[in-house]
Amino acid sequence: ANSDTAWKHEYRAAATKINDVVNTKLNVKFDYDKSYMYGKAWVTLKPHFYPTDSLTLDAKGMNIKEVALDKNGKRIPLKYTYDDSLQLHIDLGKTYKSGEKYTVYIK
Repeated sequence: ANSDTAWKHEYRAAATKINDVVNTKLNVKFDYDKSYMYGKAWVTLKPHFYPTDSLTLDAKGMNIKEVALDKNGKRIPLKYTYDDSLQLHIDLGKTYKSGEKYTVYIK
């Protein structure tokens, strides 16, 4: 049997954990004819340990319409980059410390 023994001589780092997900709320509807899902997401996070001023999410094949900070229902637009490939990079607009929660809204 061929077993993977690369771990003996090849270092494979785990991705650095920057944020912890506290809560996720989704509001979605489907268009089955177009094989499309329209959705809104509210993701509440907090820095895992070190302060952070950005957030990166896996978002392959999505059509991002809006990214904002949700503060008690009020949306504050956030700067972001997304190239339709794999990841959505969001500038949070300020630095959040460990244990300090924030909610990002994505349409």
